[in-house]
Amino acid sequence: MQKTRHSPDFKEQALSKARARGSRTLDDVAAELNMSLGTLKGWLKTSRSAGTVIGMPEQLPQGRSSQQWSAAERLLALHESHGLQGPALYAWCRENGLFEHQLVSWRQAFCATAEPESAQDARASKAELKALQSQHEGRQRPGAGGADSPNSDPGGGPD
Repeated sequence: MQKTRHSPDFKEQALSKARARGSRTLDDVAAELNMSLGTLKGWLKTSRSAGTVIGMPEQLPQGRSSQQWSAAERLLALHESHGLQGPALYAWCRENGLFEHQLVSWRQAFCATAEPESAQDARASKAELKALQSQHEGRQRPGAGGADSPNSDPGGGPD
């Protein structure tokens, strides 16, 4: 089997996806990235034991469009520009090839949180789900005797 060399950017993205996988398994993430599970686990173990985040940039990228920046690079830009206002912010943006609106949208994206569902909404959703499940189960049972069932007798029985 041929050994594949992964770029530092790919490694950073893979680690980010693995850490933010939610309820998905590492195996699912590895399959999505078309890489071995062992490699991904090894990268995670190495990054944890080093106590640092692998691929965390120390400076902003040069010569690459800001649309191609990783989440870590965007976070670094937000950190460096935090507290700057007016002419100082505009100068910093010019030096780094950014626009103020990009920083604003990145900040909003990082700070955005999903609104938690209220307890009342959750109960209503569960009740609706149970009703739909029981309705579905009734249709799935053989000989349930619904109006469209071949076992139903519209004439009410033998004459």
